[in-house]
Amino acid sequence: MSGSTKTSWPEVVGLPAEAAKQKILADRPDLRVVLVPFGSSVITDVNPKRVFVFLDQARNVARIPKIG
Repeated sequence: MSGSTKTSWPEVVGLPAEAAKQKILADRPDLRVVLVPFGSSVITDVNPKRVFVFLDQARNVARIPKIG
């Protein structure tokens, strides 16, 4: 990332949940990665040490995971 800290992972969209989680943790081991099943709701507070990974019905990443 040439000197900056990674905050989003567009490259994991479409990947299986666990593969995406491992990629995010490889880039940023300081984060807590939360897999969010299809149709689930999440807390709305902002946390700079958390990434929600929203999954589709097949448990693949449905949208770009971002810190928050």
